[in-house]
Amino acid sequence: MTKEPMTIESYDLLIEEFKYLLEVEKPKTAKEKLEAAAQGDRSENADYHAAKEKLRFIDKRLFFLDSMIQKAQIIDPSLFKHDRVSFGSSVRVLKINSDEEESYTICGVLESEPEIGLISMHSPLAKAMLNKEVDDDFYVKLPNETKHYEILSIEYKNIHSLKKNKRTKIDFAFH
Repeated sequence: MTKEPMTIESYDLLIEEFKYLLEVEKPKTAKEKLEAAAQGDRSENADYHAAKEKLRFIDKRLFFLDSMIQKAQIIDPSLFKHDRVSFGSSVRVLKINSDEEESYTICGVLESEPEIGLISMHSPLAKAMLNKEVDDDFYVKLPNETKHYEILSIEYKNIHSLKKNKRTKIDFAFH
């Protein structure tokens, strides 16, 4: 089983969502299904079919969450020196070909938001940067081109303080 790196905050969120779905959402939906079934003919009972479908979605999400919890490798990036690029490093790079600067933070797949620079450890860019130091250069081979970068700085910033899409209990419910 491949381990999936993540922060303790992300792991706690997985556990919180799993418990909420299992202890609140699933029983509530099962009750809705039973009440709808008690109304009689199930073949044309929209409430029954909606509750049944909702239970199916909940079960699929529970299966996914359980799988991610089992694969979780909890990492506290604040404990690393960040003199080399590692999980949790915020890295400022220079694109050699265009002289543009870009910033990225390396995180777990569930924490990633590539549009704001939070990139998964599994991404080609993150893989190319790992273990590099300031002033090191590296290449990222893409389908149509190869990009050349230089590392300008490495530091630690809390991944969750950078996130824009923060999930809460409201997001756990199936509407």
